[in-house]
Amino acid sequence: MNSPFHFPSLVWDHTIAVYLFLLGISAGAAMLAVLLKRAGLAGDDPAENNVLRCTALLAPISIIIGLVILIFHLTKPWTFWYLMFNYSTTSIMSMGVMLFQVYMLFLIVWLAIIFHKLVANLIEKYAKPLAFVNKLIAIAAKFTGLIEIILIVLSVLLGAYTGFLLSALISYPMLNNPVLPILFLASGTSSGIAALIFCTLLFTKEDTHSKSLSFLHKFELPVICIEIFLLAAFFIGLYLGGGQKTVAFETALLGGFWSNVFWIGVVAIGLLLPLFLNTIATDNLKHNKGFMLLVSCLGLIGVLCLRFFILYAGQMTLA
Repeated sequence: MNSPFHFPSLVWDHTIAVYLFLLGISAGAAMLAVLLKRAGLAGDDPAENNVLRCTALLAPISIIIGLVILIFHLTKPWTFWYLMFNYSTTSIMSMGVMLFQVYMLFLIVWLAIIFHKLVANLIEKYAKPLAFVNKLIAIAAKFTGLIEIILIVLSVLLGAYTGFLLSALISYPMLNNPVLPILFLASGTSSGIAALIFCTLLFTKEDTHSKSLSFLHKFELPVICIEIFLLAAFFIGLYLGGGQKTVAFETALLGGFWSNVFWIGVVAIGLLLPLFLNTIATDNLKHNKGFMLLVSCLGLIGVLCLRFFILYAGQMTLA
């Protein structure tokens, strides 16, 4: 029996949606953290900055969890390591694995430079044979500026890749859309901002008026506006495409379970409600910890709903 989560044309299920969501958080968080540091708002010692501390856990852990989920979702998870060493320029999945590896390399190097004192202490206590790593970090630190620029570029590519991965499914007119990578990059950035604000407020004693949180907060409204524009462009292009593209548009937005997910989860909860709350809120309320946590949660829910909606609704109509 067909259901919103099971139908004949379904190829990729909820696991891929969660995977794409986690990749977006990692890419968005890493990009914003690097921009925060380069803006000179991380303080004299970036290792003491709470936003960067949260990034050190959030960015690598979220992408690792996503990859582990994906590996065990495969029919032969124990052969996944072949993809890590055998690359194919004609496979979007293979190119994604390559991008993931390079991104993780530069992310770990950048974090090691920032937290070099912590790394040195851990090596001294638990792994003295690895003392040479401190010298490697010192060498890498001389190229911090270049590493940060490369990491920003890789974060952008990883955020866009989550959309390219779906657009490679050319037999689905809704997914085979050039706007999708840009839309996923914007929504991934939004989820990265929300996740950083949420984790920083929940797990540290960061002042809600701090320069770091203000830096993140000022990106929220522009990114939401960009998301709304890209969603409009995405669906207008789909509607005007004719044929099965128009059918996909009507199937996705004009009734049914996934239509409700879009209008309630993505539009109402993820976009309009945060905009409304930030519009009516006073300056004091905007810097209230509970208010900021609420808005961050709404943003994360909206992005997660968008991932599920695009993945499932996009596979309901064949070309």
